[in-house]
Amino acid sequence: MHPIDCPFRTFDTIYDELQNKADIFIVDFHAETTSEKRSFGWYVDGRASFVYGTHTHVQTADEEILSKGTAYITDIGMTGGFDSVIGMDKQSSIQRFIYRTKVKYDVAAGNPKINAVICSFDESKKACEILRINE
Repeated sequence: MHPIDCPFRTFDTIYDELQNKADIFIVDFHAETTSEKRSFGWYVDGRASFVYGTHTHVQTADEEILSKGTAYITDIGMTGGFDSVIGMDKQSSIQRFIYRTKVKYDVAAGNPKINAVICSFDESKKACEILRINE
């Protein structure tokens, strides 16, 4: 992949600019690896109000409030057809791996579900509750 700006340092810059202009900071951290998302969560603990990971489309069961008050989950999951491979037609996905060719993905419709998280914050703007939803 091409080099990109460091998300850790970018958060520092944005936070420094906005910390007196916003009460709650919610971060969608779009990354591939669990360790990258988890490290970021700990890095911004106490500054970000809520950090949720995205990208893998598979909801993790590690929702928690970190030690300095940041709500965290490694991946919030997806909304769509769960009779699928990350929301896409499973046969197309299987063919892509077996034949090693690009196959047009069609959106799956079977077994629709929603993954989500609800967070509550106290008067000090710290997270006081995080509830994972998989309906």
